[in-house]
Amino acid sequence: MNSEPSPYKKPSVAIAGAGITGLTAAFRLRQAGVNVTLYEAGSRAGGVIQSVREHGFLAEFGPNSILETSGKISSLIRDAGLEPRRMYSDPAAENRYLVRGARPVSLPASPLKFFGTALFSLGAKLRLLREPFIRRAPADIEESVAQFVLRRLGQEWLDYAINPMIAGIYAGDPARLSVTYGFPKLQALEQRYGSLILGQIRGAKERKARGEVSKQEAKKVSFDEGLQVLTDTLAASLGSALKLNSPVARLEQNTAGWRVTVRANSGETASDHAAVLLAAPAYKLAELDLRSPAGLSLVPLRDIHYPPVASVVLGFRREDVPHPLDGFGMLVPAVERFSILGTLFSSSLFPNRAPAGHVLLTTYVGGVRAPELALRPESELVALTVKDLRTILGVRGEPTYQHCVLYGKAIPQYEVGYGRFKALMDEAEAKAPGLFLAGHFRNGISLGDSILAGHDVAERIRGWLGRSQSG
Repeated sequence: MNSEPSPYKKPSVAIAGAGITGLTAAFRLRQAGVNVTLYEAGSRAGGVIQSVREHGFLAEFGPNSILETSGKISSLIRDAGLEPRRMYSDPAAENRYLVRGARPVSLPASPLKFFGTALFSLGAKLRLLREPFIRRAPADIEESVAQFVLRRLGQEWLDYAINPMIAGIYAGDPARLSVTYGFPKLQALEQRYGSLILGQIRGAKERKARGEVSKQEAKKVSFDEGLQVLTDTLAASLGSALKLNSPVARLEQNTAGWRVTVRANSGETASDHAAVLLAAPAYKLAELDLRSPAGLSLVPLRDIHYPPVASVVLGFRREDVPHPLDGFGMLVPAVERFSILGTLFSSSLFPNRAPAGHVLLTTYVGGVRAPELALRPESELVALTVKDLRTILGVRGEPTYQHCVLYGKAIPQYEVGYGRFKALMDEAEAKAPGLFLAGHFRNGISLGDSILAGHDVAERIRGWLGRSQSG
């Protein structure tokens, strides 16, 4: 094994994992003049973000857009020099559809339209009027999302609003997800205001004062050639500081900081760093050989549930899809008994996603609801997706383009009891100075959450370096 003493006079930071969190943190630290080395186990940076243009179609295999909920996201795009390539979603594609009775029904955009919608029964609408008068749950009780919604809103809201929303966000099951950890802002609304409805109204004023935008109102952002433009640009800015095909095998805390051992084709190479950021998926961190006087272990992180999800991207002739596709997409409740979780109307959201006379639809299959479906061969995935799209959207003909990608471990599930993992991460940082953890397993699973996690952990690392140097 080769051993390389640190060549830096000033402290350096090692980052494991070149997904969007690791890339953002590396970019921000280098901006601040901190020496960074970013280690990525795979052959490319960007994690699940991947954009591919083929035959005039632009397919996204992971996230399709960023919700611009914070000025920190806007500033990252600006500082990366990508404002000229930034694209906002088409305002004409703001409708969101839920499937009921095997057909897509538009979510009402205003309180007046809500009372006229066919999406919910009269009983469910009247049940909503009772919500402000339902007592809070004890603050120390951890409920599942399903328990929380049943208590406050009732069965129909769980079946036709929350279940499909959970499928669209987590590919998860509301009966297993924790409201405390999966949707902390929802629980905070109840605890602070005693009502979700009153909390939404009053919380909007507070968000405005903080310069934040709710996820429901945030603009959807992409780039002219897809989201990979952002990750490619951040990766390119790092130059030789980005090490691909370099999985971190061992971390050893010593008097100088941390010795990082990386496994590569030529064997193992070790280098010294003042601090280490772990931003790889939790199941990868569980495999690390972590050596610290505090006796820490990240092995329990292997128990975080990551279900498989398949992305099925299909192109069709426009005349073969009678639905106007005038929206973001549609979500499918489990009670409707379809195979798919939901479909994004990709070519409606952003321009140049499909050639003239065609449309592009991105559908997700699997998740906690039906993990076995995600593992089927591509031909079967396409067939079951087309079958559901024929029924729901009236699609005719055959796809003119198809591309499937399987994520065997897709999205970490913040299930009831997730607090034990959060506590483990807090303990690791407290007992091992210079060790930091950030990413979708800790800071929220959306792309925007991961960008903010990268930004915020970079600030924490800078602060720690400043204190350790002055001390």
